[in-house]
Amino acid sequence: MKKFFTKNGMLLLTAITVLAVLLCVFSAASSGTGFVHNALGVIASPFRAVGSTVSGWVTGIGDRFESLEALQQENQDLRRENEELRRQLRQAKEDSEENQRLRNLLNLRQQRQDFVFESANVVGLGSSNWSSTLTLNKGSTCDISIGDCVVSDEGYLVGVVTEVGLNWSTVSTILDTQSQLGAIVFRTGEATVAQGDLNLMNQGLLKLSFLEDEASLINGDLIITSGLGGYYPSDLVIGAVQEIRTDDTGLTKYAVLLPQVDPTSLRQVFVITDFQIVD
Repeated sequence: MKKFFTKNGMLLLTAITVLAVLLCVFSAASSGTGFVHNALGVIASPFRAVGSTVSGWVTGIGDRFESLEALQQENQDLRRENEELRRQLRQAKEDSEENQRLRNLLNLRQQRQDFVFESANVVGLGSSNWSSTLTLNKGSTCDISIGDCVVSDEGYLVGVVTEVGLNWSTVSTILDTQSQLGAIVFRTGEATVAQGDLNLMNQGLLKLSFLEDEASLINGDLIITSGLGGYYPSDLVIGAVQEIRTDDTGLTKYAVLLPQVDPTSLRQVFVITDFQIVD
């Protein structure tokens, strides 16, 4: 085959040239177009086709880039819109929680008109193997004093103020190992003592000691402050009996209490700066 083209290449080229010329002549004769002009048109035709193809390809790439940029912009707009919706949802949740706290506090104030409250924000948490404390953003300038009880918006006992500055105060929570409160079993009226315990504190629990008749306790019994002695207000809910246990000696039983509120989860509390003393 190679030899064929070598021997006959010139003949083929001549034949193709003659054919092209004849086509040009025929086309010129039939359309009135000049020979040279028609020949140039024949020669340029393949290049025009290639140029058209390349132009279409470039245009297609440009359209794709424009489409990609539009999609990226749309994606950014959707992200911003999504973030704004999330922000609005968080704000709505915070507003709802705030409204619920205010409703709870209003209900508490209606129930306990003998209480004088001072609201405060929790600005710090302190904990160790033996202590559990909260730091509040208000102090003596707001009439907060050592020994004041601190409650949640629902009136559940959180702890007692143990340190006071001008614009800050420290609260030892009911879980603290130094915490000790006169208590009453709401169902039976039995007097007892609720106190923090080293082994229970890290579990979020406290101890009910000095039981007169532990057999009368049942799981779920509500424990409230006694108010005896006038040091703390009465009828503040401390927690509920979770189970009855025997101490290490095997001779004395005590109850494990689950607080009605987790002190470490609070952002706002209410300090009882004054109350009516129970005789």
